[in-house]
Amino acid sequence: MIRSLWSAATGMQAQTLNIDVISNNLANVSTSGYKKSRAEFQDLLYQTLRSPGVASSADTQVPTGIQVGHGTRPCATQKIFTQGDFQNTENELDMAIEGSGFFQVIQPNGETAYTRSGSFKLDSDGRVVTSDGFPMEPELTVPTDTVSLSIGTDGTVSVLLADETEATEIGNIELAQFTNPAGLNSIGRNLFMPTSSSGDATTGTPGEEGFGTIAQGYVEMSNVSVVDEMVNMIVAQRAYETNSKTIQASDEMLQTATGLKR
Repeated sequence: MIRSLWSAATGMQAQTLNIDVISNNLANVSTSGYKKSRAEFQDLLYQTLRSPGVASSADTQVPTGIQVGHGTRPCATQKIFTQGDFQNTENELDMAIEGSGFFQVIQPNGETAYTRSGSFKLDSDGRVVTSDGFPMEPELTVPTDTVSLSIGTDGTVSVLLADETEATEIGNIELAQFTNPAGLNSIGRNLFMPTSSSGDATTGTPGEEGFGTIAQGYVEMSNVSVVDEMVNMIVAQRAYETNSKTIQASDEMLQTATGLKR
């Protein structure tokens, strides 16, 4: 009876984490480049009261044993890197990746971070930076007398300068790929860092060797589906409630057992 109390408690704890993940997904439904997470669980160790396959006589075996589980536990929160919807912004510095790949940015500590959010801006030096001022890698600097800026699907960046009739190429955008994107470490600010699980970054030209292409004037929105998350929340809430009912039932059975002798 005590086993059922602890097993149900692990179920309530697991669903609490599940709700935490769902709430974070819903909180970031409008975050550009955000990739939803999914909580995953696994069952705990089993207490074997009778092993399957043991001999029940000289010529027969027990087809099934008696194994009682001890509940569940979280084992992973996996990022789902499906493509998000595109929003047309008509901003020259907004970019979306059609397909696989990440933009590269340099953090203040000099380390390279990776992002799917293409909401870039210009700093006081004319560099293309994120909302936090982290410059893009390779670094792009837009001249002060630029009239218009154009970004090709292959990452070629060209500008039309004042008093000129032809565009001038000022650089190229490179994308990065990982063998296992789900193994990246989320550090906030729409940024990811590589780990031993994700593998090292492989850089390349957009549109070549499996890299996605770049769409200028668009941003990739979150891939969170509000309807799906609401359904998941209802399921998690009902599972939490069911586990609490199990605890109540176990408590009532213990109360009955302790009340046999009065």
